[in-house]
Amino acid sequence: MRIAVTGTGGQVVNALIAAAQSHSDIEIIPIGRPQLDLSRPDSIAPAIIATKPDVVLSAAAYTAVDQAESDTNMAEQINAMAPALLAHTASALNIPLIHLSTDYVFDGLKTGAYDETDTPGPINVYGRTKRAGEQAVLAATGHVVLRTSWLYSPYGHNFVKTMYWLAQTHDEVRVVDDQYGGPTSALDLANALLTVCARLHNDRDPALRGLFHLTAPGSASWADLADAVFTDLAARGMRRPHLIRIPSAQFPTAAQRPPNSRLDCRKISQAYGLALPPWRHSLMTCLDEMMSGEPHRKETA
Repeated sequence: MRIAVTGTGGQVVNALIAAAQSHSDIEIIPIGRPQLDLSRPDSIAPAIIATKPDVVLSAAAYTAVDQAESDTNMAEQINAMAPALLAHTASALNIPLIHLSTDYVFDGLKTGAYDETDTPGPINVYGRTKRAGEQAVLAATGHVVLRTSWLYSPYGHNFVKTMYWLAQTHDEVRVVDDQYGGPTSALDLANALLTVCARLHNDRDPALRGLFHLTAPGSASWADLADAVFTDLAARGMRRPHLIRIPSAQFPTAAQRPPNSRLDCRKISQAYGLALPPWRHSLMTCLDEMMSGEPHRKETA
C-alpha cells in the first residue's frame, strides 16, 4: 500500500516513516515543496497523481496559530483551499483521503469532551480555516476527517520538546494552567493512521468514512503536561526547574485559545476498534527516545 503524505518535515510524516518500518507492505511517500506546494493550487493535483498512491494523507497545514491572525490569506489557502483540492483529486482517482484536523475548531466553552456531533465554533483564524478545510473534505464523498490534539514527539517543533530544553536551561518556567486538552503522541497517532489507511484501502464501508476524533485518553492543562515532563526527566537524573502555573491572562497571545478542547473518541473506537495509550505512558516513551540519542530521520523544512 502506497500512502502519499503531504509535507516532508512535520511530526506526523516522520512518525509515519518510523511506524512503517515494521510493515513491509506499506510505503510512505512524503510530498513537499517544490513538487507539492499547498500555497500553489496548480501544484496539488499533478503532485498527487505522479505518486500513484493508494491512500492520500493530508497532514501538512499552516499551524502557526498566532501568526495566522495576521497572515489570514495564506492560512486560508493552506488550511481551507488546499484540502478541498486534495479531496477533489482523491475523488477523481477513486482513492480515500484522510485529512488531519484540530481540536481548535471548538470554542472551548463546553464542560465535557467534544464529540463529533458538537457544533464547531472556532475562535481564531487557525481554527476557522481548519474548519473550512474539514467542510470541503466532508463534502466530497468517501473521505475521512480526523481531529486530534496537542501533538508531541521526538520530531519537529512541539511543546514537549520545548519543555525538555527549558528544563536544561532555566531554573524557573511559567506555563498556562487554564487551558485543557488531550496530549497525544504523534508516534501513537502514526500507528493508528496506518490502521485507518489499510481499512479504507480494503473496505468500502461508509461507516469507516466521515468525521472522527482521536486523541490519547486523559486530559491535562499545559502546566500539567509541563509538570509531567519535568517529573519524568527528574526521575532520569536530570535537573528539574521550578514550575509556575499561570492563567492565560498572564501570557497574552495574538490568537485566543479554547479553554477546553478535550475530544471524545468513542466513535473511532466503535468503527475501527482504535484506542491510543494513555498520554502519561506515551510521554515516557517519547522522552526515552529523545534522551536515547538514537538517530531519527533528518527533518527538513
